[in-house]
Amino acid sequence: MNARTEHDLLLQTAHTPAHLSNAQLDALEEETIFILREVAASFERPTLLFSGGKDSLVLLKCAEKAFGAGRLPYPLLMIDTGHNFPEVTAFRDHRAQELGAELIVRSVEDSMARGTVRLAHPGESRNVHQSVTLLEAIEEFRFDALIGGARRDEEKARAKERIFSHRDAFGQWQPKDQRPELWTLFNTRLAPGEHFRVFPISNWTELDVWQYIEREHVALPSIYYTHKREVVERRGLLVPVTELTPPRDGEQVEVRDVRFRTVGDITCTCPVESLAADAADVVVETLAAEVSERGATRMDDKTSEASMEKRKKDGYF
Repeated sequence: MNARTEHDLLLQTAHTPAHLSNAQLDALEEETIFILREVAASFERPTLLFSGGKDSLVLLKCAEKAFGAGRLPYPLLMIDTGHNFPEVTAFRDHRAQELGAELIVRSVEDSMARGTVRLAHPGESRNVHQSVTLLEAIEEFRFDALIGGARRDEEKARAKERIFSHRDAFGQWQPKDQRPELWTLFNTRLAPGEHFRVFPISNWTELDVWQYIEREHVALPSIYYTHKREVVERRGLLVPVTELTPPRDGEQVEVRDVRFRTVGDITCTCPVESLAADAADVVVETLAAEVSERGATRMDDKTSEASMEKRKKDGYF
């Protein structure tokens, strides 16, 4: 579905300038809506992972089309590290309230208080520890399917995922033990204690997401667009200067025009230089990007070649 080239996307006619085709979006949206409805029909206690980020907002827009505003058949779930960008969490709460959806928030800090999460040192990123809190939430609410906005083009471990990705009774993912998905037929059988992670926008690319945001006028947190921010250069990334990520000795703090391609925990999420002020501008930038959004912005994916796969086997979404 996504085997497209820039020549396929750029259409030229004799009377109009070149423009970017978004004809693929109808098929992608239709597939996503089908999967969202399939989850509602196949599972007893599903939930939709909702962070307030662009992918989850696109997924929520498709869910709104699938079921109607105020009629989502499952709650929204957020695993909060306590170190999220305030612009994103505020937008998360606003969007859930606007849609009339139930929002469940579970915090890594609560897991720390229970002693199920222990940091190696106070400055350690809490991002990886979300797995523990997520598994605790699954046990608390007995969720049997968790819908998320991960896409195959983000990272090579995510490219191994099925759309309906089985998890064992320990919440773990086995990449060599996955079920076939032929002709959009999904095997949703579960043994007691098991669950599925479901990825309805698996076949979308970053470009598809931004074209959809532009076409559907999907509102996003302001940090997805250009703004001025203090940053330092570190390991080839622009690290935002915050109380959680202060500059190190010898680092030069600069104010640059940046935006975030993806959002997550402040301690491991970096912006990129950009003057893109709206979705149309971001589409143009995305066409020219040579590094994936996680590769360009996530410090936690640079620890090793298999860092994401290891976290996913341990229960990370």
